[in-house]
Amino acid sequence: MSEKIARDARDLLHRCQHGVLSTHSLEVEGYPFGSIVTFSTDGDGQAVILISDIAQHTANIKANPRVSLTLAESASDVQAAGRLTLLADAEQIADPSTAGVADRYLRRFPAAARYHETHDFAYYRLRTVRARFIGGFGRIHWVEAEALNLPNPFVGTAEAGMVAHMNDDHVDAMRDFCRMAGATVAADAQPQMTAIDSEGCELRLGQQLLRFDFEAPAHTAVEVRKAMVALTRQARAATSPPDAALMA
Repeated sequence: MSEKIARDARDLLHRCQHGVLSTHSLEVEGYPFGSIVTFSTDGDGQAVILISDIAQHTANIKANPRVSLTLAESASDVQAAGRLTLLADAEQIADPSTAGVADRYLRRFPAAARYHETHDFAYYRLRTVRARFIGGFGRIHWVEAEALNLPNPFVGTAEAGMVAHMNDDHVDAMRDFCRMAGATVAADAQPQMTAIDSEGCELRLGQQLLRFDFEAPAHTAVEVRKAMVALTRQARAATSPPDAALMA
């Protein structure tokens, strides 16, 4: 398996925000039980879900932690779209404040902060055993866990600091990022950066999540800064009107 295949699989993992969680049904023994869940990733690149203690899939996981999570990119032809199925072992996270697990999830899904007002919710890590990636017609591959789950060198306080800096000081640049992605951006829009990893960053514009890849992997805060400057230049070049002199 090539690095290009692994990178494309990781890219799909980052770009999706929900998928079909399949668990082993307790009520109808021997059959899979599918449900829609949202997810983020943790510092090891593993998918993390937040689920209610009273939900059927939670009861299923407690009885049998072997699960799958199927992700698909949006496309008019779903058979030609990218798909990724994670085969994983689900494990409850005892302390979600460790390594920014809860912070990363809540930056991505801020409304989830209210879930605990009605029911008991807990974070579960889906520790990948293996993954099946379909990158389009004829591109069908098994992807090993170590190739898919790339550790994030910034997770925790480093990532939180960089995210806060972008949200406090560079909203104009992030508006340009969103325009480059084809999003409709009002003059007073307040996009919020939600995540940074070695391969890119993510912004939330209203209910929309947008992923932006770095030109090269970034492993230090200095390299992230250079990547953000490059993204800003790329976005402004893509969204600036053509030079009038060139059009004459």
